[in-house]
Amino acid sequence: MAVSVDSFSLVINELLPALRRLEEILAIVGLFYIGKVGLNTLWDLGFGFRSHIYSRLWRKKFVQRFGKWAVVTGCTDGIGRCYAEELAKEGLNIVLISRNIDKLKRVAAELGSKYKIETEIVQVDFSDGLPIYSKIEKHLQDKEIGMLINNVGVMLPYPKYFTTVTESELWSHINVNMASVCAMTKLILPQMVNRGKGAIVNIASIAGAGAIPLMGIYAASKAFVDRFSQALEYEYGSKGITVQTVNPSYVATNMTSYSPWIGTANFITPPPSVFVKHAVSTIGYAKRTTGYWVHGIQAWFVEKVFSNWFFTFNMAQAQYFFLKDVKKSHDS
Repeated sequence: MAVSVDSFSLVINELLPALRRLEEILAIVGLFYIGKVGLNTLWDLGFGFRSHIYSRLWRKKFVQRFGKWAVVTGCTDGIGRCYAEELAKEGLNIVLISRNIDKLKRVAAELGSKYKIETEIVQVDFSDGLPIYSKIEKHLQDKEIGMLINNVGVMLPYPKYFTTVTESELWSHINVNMASVCAMTKLILPQMVNRGKGAIVNIASIAGAGAIPLMGIYAASKAFVDRFSQALEYEYGSKGITVQTVNPSYVATNMTSYSPWIGTANFITPPPSVFVKHAVSTIGYAKRTTGYWVHGIQAWFVEKVFSNWFFTFNMAQAQYFFLKDVKKSHDS
């Protein structure tokens, strides 16, 4: 027994120096990790301050910095309508592009009367795809397009299993959410590059941060917009072109009206007017933003704290809940 105890003590004495060295190495690694987390957090806080506070105190002068005209797609309701108004407040003339001619005329008349700007309307349905862009191009000729707001978008009317998605809904997500962003950018970016100034704002979504069951094609289409915007900014940022991706969470618009949980305006789900006032102030300050500071906190947790599976799991549970809610309202 004594021999066994002595042998054990000998082994422990031999291991202790190695364990102490390992402890020192782990302590150094831990310090590096804590430092990294601390620096990243400080950087994120600084970015948040610059994007959501500093930017509201010192707004950019859009006409002088970018140009005289702004183009806004999907501009007769919700976020697009509010972008058109905020840019009109800044003195930009607005090209309004949407599918409903009566709403287009009303918005153009309201903005022209209220802000004493020029407006031009273009009636097209972005779900029609390629044929519409020659018509749009004619309306943009001889105009100094300083800003392009790629806002037009569609979403499923409520959460759906993929096999129940109609062909029309499928192709609308492709033509409206993705192709329109590329095609409109292709029309307008060359003149911006020639002048060495301009701004392109692409409205994506926090939904693009991961897979969302029952809203899969919507989430995928917004991920496309996000990645396309980041690549575009890398290509043309050094040429004087501001490219911004906006990735909001839920905003209380017609798109989210299928559920009172996300369709009713509140602090977390703002009305489009509140959201856009915040988002417009970030132009020129943030290349990639949620637009609204509360959504910025949500995005920070999604991107920096939670893993992809956790995001997908929680979003899936939310969609199942919304779907049950929709079925209950249909049955009642």
